[in-house]
Amino acid sequence: PRVSLPHLELHWPQSFPAVEKNAGDVQHIEVQKPAAPAPTPIVVSKWVKFQLWYSAYRRFFTVVVTFNFISIVLTCLGRFPYAQKNVGAFILGNLCTAVLMRNELFGRLLYLIWPPLCVRLAATSTLQHLGGIHSGCALSGTGWLLYHVIWLCAHASVQHRAVIATGIVTNIAIIISVLSAFPWVRNNRHNLFERHHRFVGWTGLIFTWIFVMLGNGYDDVNGVWDWQGRQIVKTQDMYFVICMTILIALPWIFTRKVKVDVEIPSSKVAVLRFERGMTQGLLGRISRTSILEYHAFGTISEGKHAKYHYMVCGVQGDFTRGLVENPPTHIWTREIKFAGISNTSPLYRRGIRIATGTGIGAALSTCLQSKDWFLIWIGSDQEKTFGKTISGLIESGVEPERRILWDSKKLKRPNTMKLLKETYDAWGAEVVFITSNYGGNKEMMEGCKMLGIPAFGGF
Repeated sequence: PRVSLPHLELHWPQSFPAVEKNAGDVQHIEVQKPAAPAPTPIVVSKWVKFQLWYSAYRRFFTVVVTFNFISIVLTCLGRFPYAQKNVGAFILGNLCTAVLMRNELFGRLLYLIWPPLCVRLAATSTLQHLGGIHSGCALSGTGWLLYHVIWLCAHASVQHRAVIATGIVTNIAIIISVLSAFPWVRNNRHNLFERHHRFVGWTGLIFTWIFVMLGNGYDDVNGVWDWQGRQIVKTQDMYFVICMTILIALPWIFTRKVKVDVEIPSSKVAVLRFERGMTQGLLGRISRTSILEYHAFGTISEGKHAKYHYMVCGVQGDFTRGLVENPPTHIWTREIKFAGISNTSPLYRRGIRIATGTGIGAALSTCLQSKDWFLIWIGSDQEKTFGKTISGLIESGVEPERRILWDSKKLKRPNTMKLLKETYDAWGAEVVFITSNYGGNKEMMEGCKMLGIPAFGGF
């Protein structure tokens, strides 16, 4: 197949045996049971593994933490007088930036870019790994706060006890919030992470307000309180804490309880249907309650003007199991959806969206809303497992020449990289977006890196 043709004649990669009942009609292909040996894995070099491990996330984290660590050391040595006079600005500047990186509205704005391909790939990587800035600034802000509290304690003779006490409480709250977000806690103890990161973090925000007000209101030179408004608001600290408060509150202002219809095609999956359409590449957070246990899922929609959008929720824990066993009629959600990696798909002339299992929830919208994207979905008995709604959307919205639906129950596991490489070349793609589990993402990301295929998929 040639890219210049109006319709890609890719019915199935040549290396996979297939018998066509009707020539040219991919809907009537019968795939013979493969007798081929198990796929030979691509040998991945240590350098490639290191490049993928040391992703833009970790590079951002390293730069931010290194810069702040050097700054703290210089401040301790008396070589950074600006920081000595404006410690609060460094504390709150870092924490405000950390909050900004996780703000849904800010993330949506950042995705509105259309540079050349080499820059687009770098921009996509940057947008995917903004969490590195979030983590780096949060840890750095905590380091600056710790330094400041130690400095206050060292000069306790000229500092008011109330200022020192609120500084210590603020520090403890921020440290607990940061520690609760460490990957192991976040991945293995989601509810523990959420409660501590959110509620202890909010406590830290309240005490930050008190700490800033008391710190700005106390004159440590004369040992008296000065509650003049100009004195309190003239510092950078106050503007940073105002900005941080707005960024934290903004997503919650748009939290709503909405009607939801739940389809249970199998014991493994719940398909949630919401009113109104969505642009592609967005993810939504949902919960049974207004402030607890929010979980993020990809949204499926035929476009902004569609009547509905959907979420595919695979049973993995108590929350998703509850959706199957006790389907809700209403559910809490944030009306401002946050952008996922697929939201950058308009940046590319042609691309491939490959997903396994419930990953279809984050992948399908891109292919429904753009004729330039090819869908590869690997799953077990997809129509029976995921239901007629999802199958119907694919049937009506993704033409046969733009899709490969691999039923691993009938065909066993494919040679994923061979399938992906052949499709990538035939489709003339510029990029591959991957949504799978940890093992699947790792295998495909390493394989694509070895083959020189630009690909994005977290692991």
